[in-house]
Amino acid sequence: MQPVIQARELAALLGGHDAPVLLDVTVVLAPARFDGDYRPESGASLWRDAHLPGSRHVDLLTTLSDTASALHFTRPAPDRLAADLGALGIGPGSSVVVYDQGGATWAARVWWLLRGVGIDARILDGGLVRWMSLGLPVETGEPSSRVPVDVPVSALTDRGLWVDRVEVTDIVAGRAPGTLVCALAPTQFTGADATRYSRRGHIPGSRNLSAKTVVDDRGLLRSRDELVALAASALGDADEPLVVYCGGGISACLTALGFVVAGHDAVQVYDGSIEEWSADPSLPMVTTAGGDA
Repeated sequence: MQPVIQARELAALLGGHDAPVLLDVTVVLAPARFDGDYRPESGASLWRDAHLPGSRHVDLLTTLSDTASALHFTRPAPDRLAADLGALGIGPGSSVVVYDQGGATWAARVWWLLRGVGIDARILDGGLVRWMSLGLPVETGEPSSRVPVDVPVSALTDRGLWVDRVEVTDIVAGRAPGTLVCALAPTQFTGADATRYSRRGHIPGSRNLSAKTVVDDRGLLRSRDELVALAASALGDADEPLVVYCGGGISACLTALGFVVAGHDAVQVYDGSIEEWSADPSLPMVTTAGGDA
């Protein structure tokens, strides 16, 4: 199944027996004003103002994330994930469409999370912005009730789409194959801009393919040919697997989507990303000047 669905295609499904579960996963994350400035806010109020008919807002600050972790938005343990999905009425046989306000990063994050355990999920191309630009109907107000389902942990199949710090360290040290790809904007990659995290820059040996380049100025995913060209430009003859990271494992999922659509099969995401890596002073980071940070 294609990882994205177009607005009119989705509109034709709503109300029918094949209607998917619709999740608005918007989070508001302001740009960093200074190093360490991290201010995520729930997108629930935006959802109440306007949302796709029948959709529910998922607050990623508390749901589908590990709230016990010192890091933001890391994926939950299997039992917590199963419980969260069950409460949303999502089981292994469910069809899910995720969307956000239009940037696609948060939608890509939840798509990657669901894909990683074998659940059929797609991203609404262009999100709510595209939907409303086409004059398609929206609702306001509070969510309707949803019947929970029982999701056994054993029903969630780990497809190996995530890596941890140890695996990234092995790639950096040359002990394991793979290519690191940073999904941050070029000025964040080089360390020129302020960061939300402990230190500026990128992990040594990384390539750069900003998540912002994967979508066009309307928030729509670029064509497969465009994504193939972007991937080729960023990767050259790089070895797989491709391990994508960003600041906190969110934008990385959008760049990972671009690689998947471009035809790359061996793609993984470093969930801890720069937030985890930069917090350990023993781990090197590279800035614009090429020195350690």
